[in-house]
Amino acid sequence: MLLPPSLPRRGLLGLAAGGLAAPALAQPAWPSGPVRIIIPFAPGGGTDVTIRLMAPRMSAFLGQPLVMENRPGAGSTLGTDLVAKSPPDGSVFVHATLSSTGIAAALYRHLPYDPIRDLAPIAPTVFVPLVLAVTTTGWDIRTPAQLVETLRASPNRYQYGSNGIGATGHLASANFLTRIGAQAVHIPYRGGGETFGALVKGEVQFLHDITGLLQPHANAGTIRCLFVTSQERSPVMPDVPTAKEAGIPDYPAYSWFGLFGPAGTPAPIQARMAAAVEHALADPALLARLEGLGTPGMPGWTPQRFAQYVKDETALWGPLVRASGAEQN
Repeated sequence: MLLPPSLPRRGLLGLAAGGLAAPALAQPAWPSGPVRIIIPFAPGGGTDVTIRLMAPRMSAFLGQPLVMENRPGAGSTLGTDLVAKSPPDGSVFVHATLSSTGIAAALYRHLPYDPIRDLAPIAPTVFVPLVLAVTTTGWDIRTPAQLVETLRASPNRYQYGSNGIGATGHLASANFLTRIGAQAVHIPYRGGGETFGALVKGEVQFLHDITGLLQPHANAGTIRCLFVTSQERSPVMPDVPTAKEAGIPDYPAYSWFGLFGPAGTPAPIQARMAAAVEHALADPALLARLEGLGTPGMPGWTPQRFAQYVKDETALWGPLVRASGAEQN
């Protein structure tokens, strides 16, 4: 598994076998009805696709349907805030991301929720290394070196897309530009579907996003993937070099997704929902599907361990956000 710099490289499997199963069995009364999962992005992006793949297995474990609800807006903070301000009764959770938690804390001057104080981390779902892709519409960039030379030669002539200001794709591109000494114009969109469409049409010239979601467009020839940001080549795109192989300076470019409830959600409910995530990620077929998307699953987490990880990521990304110059009201 590819892991972010702040995550210790140690075995994940087995942590939930004892710690999650017992609380789940101790609370058979929950849930007694459908459970809402808020997806704070538009349909078609990674957060949407991955949780919908997991939902049937989680629902089978919980014995109740999971109702998916897309609530995009304000760089994913709209839907996340909805859950942060919901009753902590286990009726609603959010499939949030690094950008709506650790990054948002540093990005927004007036964030309507505190990611540490107002959310209850349940469990991560997938880790998300990224790929830098360029359009083939009206642009003939074939190598990382050619991209760097082109961007340096024409400051702010070209545009890059992302899922919103402060999204991991935005910060990855901003950090990339800083490392190579170039400038380009950021164009934010509401979700992966819109962003990919803009790249295919040539409305933006490059972006960072998930390998598996960009692969169909690469196969169709409408975009070109130049390098992956992980330390190893992606099994989804084995012919695409890593940034290091391409001679690109190292820069942080990854995300992760995870489930959160409102702060104050009872510990037994947190543990049972975490056990539902673990049940889904124990399915080899699902893990293979997630790997095929370029978003490897992250099984074996307790809510306590995830809570500490979110704190660590918030501390790591705060200085990176400030260095990028990104800011929102």
